[in-house]
Amino acid sequence: MLIGAHVSTAGGLEKAIERGTERGCESIQIFNQSPRMWRPTKYGPEDFAAFKEAMAGSPVEAVAIHAVYLINCATKDKELHKKSLASLTHALRIGDGIGAAGVVLHPGAQVKEPLGPSLKRAGKTIAAALKDSERCPLLLEQTAGHKGLLGRDFDETAELIELAGSGKRLGLCLDSCHLFVQGYDVTDEAHLAKVIDEADAKVGLDRLRCLHVNDAAAPLGSCRDRHANVGKGEMGRRGLEAFLSEPRFEGLPATLETPGPEKKGPDKREVTAAKRLRKSGLERRRR
Repeated sequence: MLIGAHVSTAGGLEKAIERGTERGCESIQIFNQSPRMWRPTKYGPEDFAAFKEAMAGSPVEAVAIHAVYLINCATKDKELHKKSLASLTHALRIGDGIGAAGVVLHPGAQVKEPLGPSLKRAGKTIAAALKDSERCPLLLEQTAGHKGLLGRDFDETAELIELAGSGKRLGLCLDSCHLFVQGYDVTDEAHLAKVIDEADAKVGLDRLRCLHVNDAAAPLGSCRDRHANVGKGEMGRRGLEAFLSEPRFEGLPATLETPGPEKKGPDKREVTAAKRLRKSGLERRRR
């Protein structure tokens, strides 16, 4: 497992590698542009080359991109659809340029529309973005279960993948907090194993390419997407030990998106805490 953190690209793409290294990251996640603005950041070949050079000389082994939150692949609004498709395509092209493990996407929301047609629109938009990019995987993130959000469970995620063409570039990102608040008890080895079995049966673990590691600041089944620092939330140290030591997660980038001790995002202390919990979780499994 490649434990790391979401880091800023302020000052240039390659600065993300520097920040990841400072935090002791084995993987990082970045935004390809401001997450709450449509204006794309214009990166080019020189930026990609600088990023790859910095990464080659660092402990960082993988990078994921998180698509901006404004995207709604299911929208019926023509202008919003146009912006969503352009932003998602831009993220995938940057992923192509830097060799990203994938672009993580919140698929969208129904916005008072029926589920079936919403899923179809989302699938069509995702397929169009993949067609206009080359090779970067697109990873659908399982959402926190809030009513109206697409990707609330493995059935919806599987349907989205099918509607988007079922290509090999389509993958899955699992978030520990999202699973927990969605109602999946992933806080001990046995319950977590059953959840992963379900993911395998319905989506396929060959599509699982990335993890988000967050404690939950809201209760089990609350459907509230509230992240807590490592071991400080409802999942607790024991719950994250189980998640971080799951054998079928071996080799995957595992990104922290926690608030951090100073509310400035995950820092070195958070990354270190996650690595310690993984170690103790592995020791517990060997007993």
